[in-house]
Amino acid sequence: MRPIRPRATTAVLAVLLCATPAPSAAATEPASAPEASSASAPETVSASAPVTSEAQWIDADTVVWKVVASAATTQWVEYEGGRLPLVPSALTDAQKAKYPHLKDYPAFATDVRDHSRVRESLRGQLAVTQRAADGTLLATTGVQTQGVLDDLYSARAVKASLGPVFAHGRPTLSLWAPTARTVSLELDGRTVPMARDAASGVWSVSGPESWAGKPYRYAVTVWAPSVRETVTNKVTDPYSTALTTDSARSLVVDLADPALAPKGWSTLRKPAAVPLRDAQIQELHIRDFSVADPTSRHPGTYLAFTDTGSDGMSHLRRLAASGTSYVHLLPAFDIGTIPERASEQATPACDLSVYAPDSAEQQACVARTAAKDAYNWGYDPLHYTVPEGSYASDPEGTRRTVEFRQMVRALNGAGLRTVMDVVYNHTVASGQDEKSVLDRIVPGYYQRLRADGSVDTSTCCADTAPENAMMGKLVVDSIVTWAREYKVDGFRFDLMGHHPKANILAVRKALDALTLAEDGVDGKKIVLYGEGWNFGEIADDARFVQATQRNMAGTGIATFSDRARDAVRGGGPFDADPGVQGFASGLYTDPNSTSANGTPAEQRARLLHYQDLIKVGLTGSLAGYSFTDTAGRTVRGSEVDYNGAPAGYAAAPGDALAYADAHDNESLYDALAFKLPPTATAADRSRMQVLALATATLSQGPSLSQAGTDLLRSKSLDRNSYDSGDWFNAIHWNCLDGNGFGRGLPPAADNQDKWPYATPLLTAPALTVGCPEITGASAAYRDLLRIRTTERAFSLTSTDAVQSALSFPLSGPDETPGVITMRLGGLVVVFNATPATGSQRVAELAGRPYGLHRIQAQGADPTVKGSSYERSSGTFTVPARTVAVFASR
Repeated sequence: MRPIRPRATTAVLAVLLCATPAPSAAATEPASAPEASSASAPETVSASAPVTSEAQWIDADTVVWKVVASAATTQWVEYEGGRLPLVPSALTDAQKAKYPHLKDYPAFATDVRDHSRVRESLRGQLAVTQRAADGTLLATTGVQTQGVLDDLYSARAVKASLGPVFAHGRPTLSLWAPTARTVSLELDGRTVPMARDAASGVWSVSGPESWAGKPYRYAVTVWAPSVRETVTNKVTDPYSTALTTDSARSLVVDLADPALAPKGWSTLRKPAAVPLRDAQIQELHIRDFSVADPTSRHPGTYLAFTDTGSDGMSHLRRLAASGTSYVHLLPAFDIGTIPERASEQATPACDLSVYAPDSAEQQACVARTAAKDAYNWGYDPLHYTVPEGSYASDPEGTRRTVEFRQMVRALNGAGLRTVMDVVYNHTVASGQDEKSVLDRIVPGYYQRLRADGSVDTSTCCADTAPENAMMGKLVVDSIVTWAREYKVDGFRFDLMGHHPKANILAVRKALDALTLAEDGVDGKKIVLYGEGWNFGEIADDARFVQATQRNMAGTGIATFSDRARDAVRGGGPFDADPGVQGFASGLYTDPNSTSANGTPAEQRARLLHYQDLIKVGLTGSLAGYSFTDTAGRTVRGSEVDYNGAPAGYAAAPGDALAYADAHDNESLYDALAFKLPPTATAADRSRMQVLALATATLSQGPSLSQAGTDLLRSKSLDRNSYDSGDWFNAIHWNCLDGNGFGRGLPPAADNQDKWPYATPLLTAPALTVGCPEITGASAAYRDLLRIRTTERAFSLTSTDAVQSALSFPLSGPDETPGVITMRLGGLVVVFNATPATGSQRVAELAGRPYGLHRIQAQGADPTVKGSSYERSSGTFTVPARTVAVFASR
C-alpha cells in the first residue's frame, strides 16, 4: 500500500491518493418512480430524501438510531408506498457482540406482523422518522441497510455462483442485487431481462453457447442514496472473468476454455513449495521489472517474464539459485488508474536525461503526464478478478488472461513461485462515479460507512466492508479463482487489518479445500501474509476482530513486522527529519549532524533499545521468547516496547514477516542516503545495505526484500513513488546503468518538504555507486541467502525450539553498541554495524572450534573473509560494517 501504514501507536498521516473521476452520464440514467407498494399508510417517505443516513437497520427486527424516544413520539421506517412502526427496545447481547460499535445506540423493534413487508421496503427510498402525536415530523434520516440485507438474503446468497458460469458450453450470468427494482442484461447490442430469486436477491439469466466471448454489462434500476434518486446504472460485472479495453464491458468468458491455456499449462510443474516460515520473497512491480531493460523483448508487460535471456530474468534465476523462493507481484488485477492502450498513454515531453542530478525539472515533467501515463503501483482496484490490461500485448479480450498465465509459467520455470498482491480493502471509487462498480449495484452495502452514512476512506480511498457477508464472499471467491485458474502460489493482503480475521481465515479454509486432483492446485501449499496494521475506524477491534498483527498470531498467516524494520533503518516512516539514524545507518557509532538524533547519551540509549528490537525480530518476533535485554532485565519479546506496543507478538516462527524495505516509503538505499553521515563512502554504503538486509534474511520466519535492493536500487529519494512514472521507478539490472540515484529531485507532491535534505545528497560523489558496489552487494546478499536456506537452524518451528537453539550471549548492560552477537545451534552470527573492526568474546564458547561459514569463506565478499575466531578465548573478530556467520567445526 502507499505509504507504509501507521500502527495504533503511530500518528495517522495517510495520504488520499485514489483517483476520483467525474461520474459518467452515459452509464447512469434517472429512472421513473416505481409503482407504489400495495401497503397502505397515511404517509410515505418524504419526496426530499435525507442527506445523511444515521439510522442502521441491523436485522429484520431491529433499527438503531441515536434519537431520544418518548411517550409523546412515534418512530417509523418509511418507504415508497408505506411505513413500518418502530417501538423502543434494547439490543440483545448477541447484537452487541456482532455490532460492538453500535452497542450504546438506542434500539427500535419492528412489528413481527410487518416482516412480510421488510423485503419490499428495501427496494426503494428509505427513511426513519420520528413524529409527534399529531403526525408532525420531528426528525428524519436515511437508513444504512447492510445488516438487514445480510439477515434476509445472505444465507442463500453466499452459496450462489455469481458472474459467468458455464455448463455444457452454455453460460448463466448471475448478479446479487437484492435492492434493485429491475436488472437486465445488455449483451452484444441486445437487452435481455433477468429473473430475480426472492430468497437470495440474485438476478440471473441463461443463454446459448453463442453468448461466449460477447461483451456485456448490467442495467440496474436502484435507489442511490448518494444522489437521492432512483437511477438505472449501466455497470460491469463485479465477478467479471474478462474485460474489454479500459473495462468498458465485461466479457462472457469461461476461464476453463482450453484456448486460453498456454502450452504446458495443464501439466505445469511448479518449484517445490516452501513453507511460509522459510519463504524468501522478492517484491516486484511488473512494469518496473522490464521497462528499462534493453535486453527484454517485451518491456513493461507480462511477457517480459518469458524473455529468458533478459538481464532481469537472469538476475531472478540467480536469486532463485541462492534461495529466493517467491516473487511477490505488486497489483496485477484490473487497475482503475492506467489507460490500457499504449497509444493512449501519455509520456513525458522532455529529455529527462539532460537535467542535473539535483534538478526539479525531471519531477515536474513526469508530474505533468502522471495521471495519464502507463505507470501506477496499482492499488486502485476496479475489477478484482481480471488481470490488468495495460500489461498485456492487447488489452482487448483475453490476451491478458493467456499472458498472465505465461508469466506464472515462466516464473515457475525459473524456480520461483508467484505471490499476488491483492487489495480488497477499498475500491477506486464509490457512489455514482463511473469507476464505481459495487456501489452502483447495491448502493451502501459493499463500502464501509461512517455513522452518518458517508463512505469511510481510512485506507486512502473508498473502504470496502468485508465484514458484510457478500463482500466477504467476493474476497474468498476472487482468491480461489486466482489460485485455481491462474495457479497463483500465494497472496499478500494489502491493509489486511481492515479485514475481519474471520474473513482471512475463510480464505485459508477455501484454499485448503483445493486439491491437485479436483482443482489442479494444492491449496494447502498456498501461502498467505499481509499488512496487519491497526488504525482507522476499525482500530482495536472496534467493529469486529481484525486481521491484525496481534490477532493473526498462531493462524499460520503472517503479518509484516515493522519493529525491527524501524530499528534497522532508524526513526519511522513519517519523520520530519529523514536523518534520524538506526542500527544500520550509524546511530551513535557513526553519527550524522542532525539534531533529531539527540545527544550522544540519548543516541547510545536508543541504539541499545533498537538492538533489543532487532533481537526480537531475529527470533521471528516471538511474544514468548525470553532473553536478557540491554538493561540487564530478563524479558519476553512481548515485554520489549515498540512505541507503546509489544515488540514480540508472534506465537511461532512464520507469524511475522521480516523486511528492511518494500515499495512503500524510501528504498533502503535512499533511506541510508538520508541517514548515513556524508563521510560514508560508496563502499561503506554498499556494506551497510547488506548488513541491513541480513537482519531480515537471517531471522526466523519469512523475509521480504524489494526487487533491486540487493543491487542498491534507488528511486532518487522518492518516499512514495506510486505515481512517479518509469523514470523514478524502473529497475536497472545492468550495473553500468547505475542504480537509479541522482535522477533529479523526487516528485514534489510527496517529497517537497524533504528537498532541502535531498538536494545536497543528489550531487554528492560518495552516493554515486558503480559496478563494484552494486555487484558486490548483490553477491554478498546471495551468499547470506544460501546460508539462510541451507542451514536448518534458521527454520525452527516453535517458540520452544527457538528458545532452546537461539540466544544472545552478550546481551545485557555491557553489550557493545552497534554490534549484535547471536548464537543459533552450531552457528554464531555477528552483526557489526560500527565503522571499526569489532571483537566479541563469548566466554562460554572458549575452547570450541569455529570458523567462518564455508559459503562466506568461499564467497564473493573479500572483506568478510577477514573475519577470525580465537578458540582459546572464544573471541569472534569481524570487520567494520559486516555480518559474519561462523560455524562450529
